[in-house]
Amino acid sequence: MIIELLSAAAEAAPDTKFGFMEAMEQGGAIAWSILTVLVIMSVGSFYILITKLLAQNKILRQLKAVRTQFWRAGSLKEGATKLEKNSAWRQIVDDAIKADDEHGKMTDSMEAHDWMHGSLQRSQDSINSVLAGGLPFLATVGATAPFVGLLGTVIGIYRALINIGLAGSASIDKVAGPVGEALIMTAIGLLVAVPAVLAYNWLQSRNRRIGELLGAFSTDILAYLSSNGSVKPATMAAPAKAPAKPAAAPAKPA
Repeated sequence: MIIELLSAAAEAAPDTKFGFMEAMEQGGAIAWSILTVLVIMSVGSFYILITKLLAQNKILRQLKAVRTQFWRAGSLKEGATKLEKNSAWRQIVDDAIKADDEHGKMTDSMEAHDWMHGSLQRSQDSINSVLAGGLPFLATVGATAPFVGLLGTVIGIYRALINIGLAGSASIDKVAGPVGEALIMTAIGLLVAVPAVLAYNWLQSRNRRIGELLGAFSTDILAYLSSNGSVKPATMAAPAKAPAKPAAAPAKPA
């Protein structure tokens, strides 16, 4: 008798499944559209993070050649050949050489100096602009992804309330799906936004450091050109030789 009652209860119970896919299927086209937008945001954020990180590491790796080879060359043109082509450091050197070639065409020496300084600044700004490309997308994702997820949450709660009104009672099988969908959208929105914000701040700090290095390099180039090669960075100078140790005093005769 008890077994028959349990079997009848199991047959009468609604066959309701709960899970991510079931919640998304109940959400319909709106839920899938919001999820698609969040996935695109996440993929774009990680793509920008990886590509910009590789570009930054390349510039920092090339700095070693500047320190060890470039300033030991006899001239800027000779030093430029020791740097990688299409690199940030090579671009600054090439622009400096071009500015130096055109420097003599200006009659006012002060204006010529300012023009050369401006040429190096434009070259540095163009490099910084390339490094900063894509970071606005990270900032946008970090600011909007939680709200996109919140939109899915609001829609899910709205559907749950509609199901409650249609059923006339707040049964768990009527509200679990929409509420679960709402919570999932909130979580996905946060999972997309947090890495984007962290990546933005990290890449920005590294860009500032690279900008400082490029600015110092441009200043050294300008000083080198203005002094006809007499002024070089102190950190690039050859290390001084250590003083010779004094000879040991001869032993006294016994």
